[in-house]
Amino acid sequence: MTKRRAIPTAPEPLEAYAGCFDDLFGKSNQRDEFRRYLEGLLLPTERNKTLTGLANTEPDVGAQHPRAQGMQWFLSESNWQERLVQEHRLHVLLEEPSTAPNDQGVLVIDEHGDRKRGHKTAHIGKQYLANLGKLDTGVVSVTSLWADEGVYYPVDFEPYTPADYFEQGKHDPAFRTKLKIGVELVRRAVQVPLPFRAVVADSFYGEDHGGSHKACVTSMSATC
Repeated sequence: MTKRRAIPTAPEPLEAYAGCFDDLFGKSNQRDEFRRYLEGLLLPTERNKTLTGLANTEPDVGAQHPRAQGMQWFLSESNWQERLVQEHRLHVLLEEPSTAPNDQGVLVIDEHGDRKRGHKTAHIGKQYLANLGKLDTGVVSVTSLWADEGVYYPVDFEPYTPADYFEQGKHDPAFRTKLKIGVELVRRAVQVPLPFRAVVADSFYGEDHGGSHKACVTSMSATC
C-alpha cells in the first residue's frame, strides 16, 4: 500500500477533527485544502463566507493569490462528495458524548439568505432574505438545526429555487415551496436517525396551502 503524502496539519484540536474526514478525500491536496477551509471558517473575521475571507487574503485582488486559487479549486472543481462529508459530520456529532442528541431536543426548520449579484449562481433571484429583513437579489436555503438546552448544531440544508426558474411557475410539478423542502429535511433527520421531541419553525412556513405538508410535519414530530 502506498503511504499517504504528509500535509501541513491544522492547529489542535482542529487537526484531530479534520483527521476524521481523511478517508473521504483521495488526494493529499484535498485533505490539505479541507483543513485550510475549516481554519477559514473559524477565523475571527466578517468575511469568512467569501472565498478570499476563507483563504485569508485581501478582498477582490486577493482572489488571484495561490491560497485563494487552491480554495477555489477545492470548493468548485475537486471531486469529493459533499453529501458523504455531511453524513460523516453528523456521525461524528452523534458519537461524541458532548454533542450526542437526546429525545428532549428539537429540530428547528429555518432559512438563510445570502445577497448575491449576477445571474450565474444557481438558485439566485430577487426574493425575501430573512436575515437581511428585506427583498434583495440573492440565494435562500432552508435549513435544519438540532438543539436542546445545552448545545445546538446544523443538521442539513437545501437550496430554495424561485418559481420563475420553472416553466409553469408555482404551478410547475418540479417547484417546491420552502415548507415542502422543510418537510424533506425532517424526513432526512428521521432517517439518520436523529431523536427530537418536536419540530419548530417560523410562522412564515405556515403560508402554504398544502395542508398535507403541515400534517406530515406534525405526524413526524409526534413519532420522533
